[in-house]
Amino acid sequence: MELGSHLATKLEPFVLISKSAKGAAAAKLIQDAISAQGVYFFAELLDAPNIKQLAGNEQYGTYYALLETFAYKTYRDYLQQKVALPDLSPTQTTKLKHLSLLSYAMQQRVLPYSFLQTHLDIPTIRLLEDLIIDAIYLDIIRGKLDQKEQQFEVEYTIGRDVPPDSVIGILSSLENWSKTTATVLETLDAKLVTLAEHNTVKVREHAEHEEALNSALKEVADRLREKQNTSKRGVGGASGRKDLRDEDGMDVDEPVGSETGRNKNRKAPQEMVKTRTKRNRM
Repeated sequence: MELGSHLATKLEPFVLISKSAKGAAAAKLIQDAISAQGVYFFAELLDAPNIKQLAGNEQYGTYYALLETFAYKTYRDYLQQKVALPDLSPTQTTKLKHLSLLSYAMQQRVLPYSFLQTHLDIPTIRLLEDLIIDAIYLDIIRGKLDQKEQQFEVEYTIGRDVPPDSVIGILSSLENWSKTTATVLETLDAKLVTLAEHNTVKVREHAEHEEALNSALKEVADRLREKQNTSKRGVGGASGRKDLRDEDGMDVDEPVGSETGRNKNRKAPQEMVKTRTKRNRM
């Protein structure tokens, strides 16, 4: 269930009663509404005709101003105008402090304890944490109490009534937000187009690089293949010439006075010397 979704219909009984309540009864109805448990929205009651009539009433006009305080303002605002407003009961004081906590939570996500103690007029941290815990159990706010850092970290909060004079400001803020968002989207679209174009150029450059690389590799491979073929042809021709020389050498006859003949001639004188020696001994 969405936070605070069960609170939307809590004011309806008071709006219905306001149709027949005037003067003192209308003032009493306001007191009952701001005291009622679970009632945190008051704009519809402020717009009720009989309640609106109290705004210009000298006797009960302060009750209409008090209802406006609960609808749009904070406990600190009440203290500044306390002299001109009815006194609050303890229950009403606690509720107005809860409503003030919602206002501060909508303005900033992290609320220091010191800030809350000052603006909610709470003397001790223990009482402040009790107030925040009560608001969490009432399902009007969610967050984390950080005792170490002395702060309340807001996660989610219900809204509050919007003052009529703030509507124009809110619309202006929304228009500015819309323009800013449109500008951001246009910038993002332009960047996406630029990135797409850059990516296209990169893809084309990569393809051209791959093509050039493949062409260079093919050229190198062709040159290596041609060189290998040329080397093989050269080796085959040298081998053929060698075979021819070997075959020619086998067909040539040994010439007279070859190495064999010369060796025989060297041995002849030695044999003649040996014969002569033997003869002398005889």
